[in-house]
Amino acid sequence: MEVAELVARGRTNREIATALFVSERTAQTHVQHILAKLGFSKRSQIASWVTSEGRSGGNSGARANT
Repeated sequence: MEVAELVARGRTNREIATALFVSERTAQTHVQHILAKLGFSKRSQIASWVTSEGRSGGNSGARANT
């Protein structure tokens, strides 16, 4: 969930990578997998999903592993 929450906060792949101590390509891959699993095509849809699910704001410590 952490990747989705960072996307919802408007972070770029580079910023996500820095926050999670992974490469930018790994962050991009995580975002792409989230989009595919949810059937979305835009990052803004992830942000909307996170907000509607009430998942933003907290840091569960778990990544949205894909």
